[in-house]
Amino acid sequence: GAGRDAECGAAAWQGIHAVVPVAAVASVLLFHGSGQWLALLGTSPELRSLAGDYMAMRGLGAVPLAAATALASFFRGLGDTRTPLVATVIANLVNAALDYALIFGAFGMPALGVRGAGLATAIAEWVFLLALWLFFRDAALRKRHRTEPVRPRWPAIRSLLVTGLPIGGQWALEMVSFAAFLTLVARLGDAAMAASQAFIVLLSLSFMQAVGLSSAVTTLVGNYVGARDLEAAERSYRSGMRLAAALALGIAAVFVSIPGVLVGAFSRDPDVLRLGAQLMWVGAIYQVFDAFAIVADGALRGAGDTRWPFAVRFALSWGLFLPLGWGLGIAAGLGLAWAWVGGVVYVAVTAAALALRFRRGAWLHIEL
Repeated sequence: GAGRDAECGAAAWQGIHAVVPVAAVASVLLFHGSGQWLALLGTSPELRSLAGDYMAMRGLGAVPLAAATALASFFRGLGDTRTPLVATVIANLVNAALDYALIFGAFGMPALGVRGAGLATAIAEWVFLLALWLFFRDAALRKRHRTEPVRPRWPAIRSLLVTGLPIGGQWALEMVSFAAFLTLVARLGDAAMAASQAFIVLLSLSFMQAVGLSSAVTTLVGNYVGARDLEAAERSYRSGMRLAAALALGIAAVFVSIPGVLVGAFSRDPDVLRLGAQLMWVGAIYQVFDAFAIVADGALRGAGDTRWPFAVRFALSWGLFLPLGWGLGIAAGLGLAWAWVGGVVYVAVTAAALALRFRRGAWLHIEL
């Protein structure tokens, strides 16, 4: 938005330099220590074995996924969301084909089961990086945005980390809080864990679309802030919230209309179907507030306001979500659905806090 096109390529490279070493460490930890990490969740031995095999293979894709995320963010920052989409489609087609081949042993491949599913995704993540790299090295893009390789520069990396670490920390802490929440769910049995996993995947019908809207809002708000068109930045935020509402209400209607069909796509176990159907009603409400929170987060991120959302999500995930989930689901003995009701309260309060933060305009005084 500020017209500093020639600095964009170098920023992408500094992002790669910042994340790849961390991803390499994560790759080693996942590949060699998945079983130990899962043991901390209190999962059953059978579930621990299957999940450990999957996570170990997924660890092989940590480095390319981190680098590809930096490149995808480069394109989105330019307002180009189509290029990451094309690369994602290519990677997912590869993933689907390799899933079939490596899980079931088709096309002369070994039948690796769950381990094959993880390996297929790891390979697809390398394909994702390769596709983005080829787009990144386009001659016209190289000329305009100077995308040729540059050496790591600590001042540039530090600038990225000041804004980016709260974002990464926010995701990490929320993931850890969800992992802690799943340790509570694990105490309710394997059927509860299976129903929760199906529920989380189904929530992605709304979550991933909201993330897409959030990325668009981040790009637009960031560009308008750079151009000092603050009225347009606020208009982008409002448009994103209206679209999030329409999306979430549509998904809510699907959740409450055919809960059995949705959960039945994952399991035919009667207990899983019963618990999962209950969760669909909870999820209908959960994903509405979650969509609002995600879009508001994106608007704040585009304006460079990342520390405050980090602090709020940290405080609420650990101070509200976990205690409420444990209190309703475990301590009060109300079961799985009520444990997730704690999550509904958490995302509702989070969405309200983030929306209020943007509306109050603290981001107007942030310098990047």
